[in-house]
Amino acid sequence: MSIAENRRARYDYHIEERFEAGIVLEGWEIKAIRAGQVQLTDGYVVIRDGELHLIGCRINALRSASTHVHPEADRTKKLLMHKEQIRRLIGKVEQKGFTLVPLDLHYKGGRVKAEIALAKGKAEHDKRDSEKKKDWEREKGRLMRHKVSSKT
Repeated sequence: MSIAENRRARYDYHIEERFEAGIVLEGWEIKAIRAGQVQLTDGYVVIRDGELHLIGCRINALRSASTHVHPEADRTKKLLMHKEQIRRLIGKVEQKGFTLVPLDLHYKGGRVKAEIALAKGKAEHDKRDSEKKKDWEREKGRLMRHKVSSKT
């Protein structure tokens, strides 16, 4: 079940490979995620000291948060993956000009997981092509529905 999706990533990037990573979260963040107070649109993944970190994932604290906890909405969250996978990602990002972007947050076995992607940025003309293709698919669906409904 998807919690939050980063649709902008699919528009801005060519997705090459997908990976699933665990996220280190605090208690108040889990409660806020379950209440739907999460935004992933501006998120990106950076590599620091051989570890992956999710930056820009905004989790807004609930009003009923505890008084002794000081929630920070834009806190950097550590992503958990196997060392070999992280090494492979580091190599691709450094050598081939790939970038790491979060695609979505979802539940798996009661835990929150992040789907991240190895991606290459799209040029402006690629974005226009994607937009034209999407518009054509939408128009084609409309025409087919209209054609089917007019025959009956």
